Amino acid sequence: MNHLSSIEGTAALPPDDMAIAHRVAAGDRAAFDLLMRRNNRRLYRLARATMRNDAEAEEALQEAYLAAYRGIAHFRGESSLATWLSRMVLNECMGRLRKSARRQNIIPMGTSDEMEDIHADEHDDPEKALLRGEILALIERKLDALPRDFRLVFILRSVEELSIDETADVLGIEQATVRSRHFRARSLLRESLAREIDVAARDLFDFGGEHCDRIVAAVNTRLDE
Repeated sequence: MNHLSSIEGTAALPPDDMAIAHRVAAGDRAAFDLLMRRNNRRLYRLARATMRNDAEAEEALQEAYLAAYRGIAHFRGESSLATWLSRMVLNECMGRLRKSARRQNIIPMGTSDEMEDIHADEHDDPEKALLRGEILALIERKLDALPRDFRLVFILRSVEELSIDETADVLGIEQATVRSRHFRARSLLRESLAREIDVAARDLFDFGGEHCDRIVAAVNTRLDE
């Protein structure tokens, strides 16, 4: 069935967006594959920031894509396809959180420290690659600890580099709210990371245990010469 007549008001869309939307609505699976590949990273990050769990984020993203494929015939073109898809993902994630909250009376707090998407350049020093992975894991854990509203704005603004206007459009909030939440998210994340560094710094160049014993033994040996 051809659903092209159901897509209205696409004049506001970029030409490429309009072309892809029309093709997907007409049942072009290759066009939908292209749409997913173009948006996968951004939408996964949005889902991951909401769900705080790798597997649940992937499941939510898949369901959102299915809903988008089934509903693209009703896409009105009042925003970009990327924004429209972002809202689909958020709706799916929030629905899942509400269902889980009703079952457990709490919002899931599960996290994952797996870093499957971190791939070091083949020329990188293995120690540098390991350090980068550890730093990213630390940042992800600290980001997971932020309130959800702050996490979402931080991901969209600082990670995906959306404009204030685009972020406000995706989340359905005022631009002033985007600014304040982004500022607060950065402040909280900076404070949390600073505390982590302060604690770790206490163990820098540790000289206990066998190091201390070795120096004492060496000095005593030389004194006995």
